[in-house]
Amino acid sequence: MVLDILQIKERLKHRFPFLLVDRVLELEEGVRCTALKNVTVNEPFFQGHFPESPIFPGVLIIEALAQTGGIAGYTLSKSKGKDLTFFAGFDKVKFKKPVVPGDQLILKSEIIKRKMNIWFLTGEAFVDDKLVARADFKLATIPSTEGE
Repeated sequence: MVLDILQIKERLKHRFPFLLVDRVLELEEGVRCTALKNVTVNEPFFQGHFPESPIFPGVLIIEALAQTGGIAGYTLSKSKGKDLTFFAGFDKVKFKKPVVPGDQLILKSEIIKRKMNIWFLTGEAFVDDKLVARADFKLATIPSTEGE
């Protein structure tokens, strides 16, 4: 299943400048997701993250992997998009190569297991089929207070 930006915004509460997924390339609901992030020099963090030699911040690569995992787990949520999903931890983070403006970041997140409201995932990020980052992470869902 392929999702465009409007469909992504139905599944994630993130918005510009913090929505870091541009398109979903493959989706196996409740299992895994492969997404695309186009890295452009116009993004606001490049003004301060080494403006003379812009590098996409590693923490944002990990955030993009988490957002990709959130898309994969959307159907696991009882409220389909009304729950809030948060980072609950991350381990084994490795950065292999800098990501720079002009790169297309391919994000792959897979849900390994789920215990109640905690999801355990693994993620990898690629540029030109080369691994640039990887991490294991946990996401936690809590009911939204929206509309109360």
